Amino acid sequence: MDFEPYRGELVTYCYRMLGSFHEAEDLVQETLLRAWKARDRYDRTRASLRTWLYRIATNVCLTALEGRARRPLPSGLGAPSDDPGAPLTPAYDIPWLQPLPDTRFGTEARADLRLAWVAAVQVLPPRQRAVLVLREVLEFTAAEVATQLGTTVPAVNSALQRARAALVEVGEAGEVTEPDDPEVRAVVQRYLRAFEAADVPALVRLLTDDAILEMPPVPLWYRGRHDYGRFMRRVFDLRGTGWQMRRLAANSQPALAAYAPEPDGGHRLHTLQVLTITGGRVAHNVVFADPHVFQAFDLPPGISSDKSRRVR
Repeated sequence: MDFEPYRGELVTYCYRMLGSFHEAEDLVQETLLRAWKARDRYDRTRASLRTWLYRIATNVCLTALEGRARRPLPSGLGAPSDDPGAPLTPAYDIPWLQPLPDTRFGTEARADLRLAWVAAVQVLPPRQRAVLVLREVLEFTAAEVATQLGTTVPAVNSALQRARAALVEVGEAGEVTEPDDPEVRAVVQRYLRAFEAADVPALVRLLTDDAILEMPPVPLWYRGRHDYGRFMRRVFDLRGTGWQMRRLAANSQPALAAYAPEPDGGHRLHTLQVLTITGGRVAHNVVFADPHVFQAFDLPPGISSDKSRRVR
């Protein structure tokens, strides 16, 4: 009985449920271990192997979510700041939403992997979350989901309606643009060049009027081109010019690894930035500074000056 072909999709399922790539990998490992121990009890006449594995994974996720606080982004916790000089104090007591490295699974461009969608789903109660993902994303039937959750078809349908209504209320909607779309690549390239040059006016010209900048684990966030630009000016005043950037993809979105210049030469990994491009402009930038996030993307912690151009 070979479970490995299902590992990747199970990780993305658990990630949607928990908002953490690292936890998702751990929970899938537990899922496959449970499946292996119970393999003699598997009945192929009652469910496909895939459906059976998702039932185990769902139970593992629901158990992990018991008593857990949701994983938010800073914009989900309060109003935006208008002070570009506010202290950048990390809040490590908050279990922040994490990005998903696309290259680990070769994921296609999907709305249900975008950071905004995953963040919105975290607002739902765990069982509603499971129903939404199993029905809407993975397209299991209501009967299959009822079996996976140990409930009834009417209960599944009711939970799905409530989950859909909740997502509409938090305003999660929008188009999906692929990281390799030519227009998106052009915008990202212009943003990359402006960032490397610490050119704030050029960065601001690439933003939508109500662009959002947020920086977990720092709970601050900013809305609007003006405040976005003011904060970036502060960053460049503090860290200098001559940055180096590396193009990536995360959550079916374009992403950049930013390497800040070091006083003695070379560059040090500073942040991972996940961009949302809308209408040819940057509408949202989620900037991660957590070393655990860097590890998930296999990013080198530093690059020397003579090799800096190779990170792209």
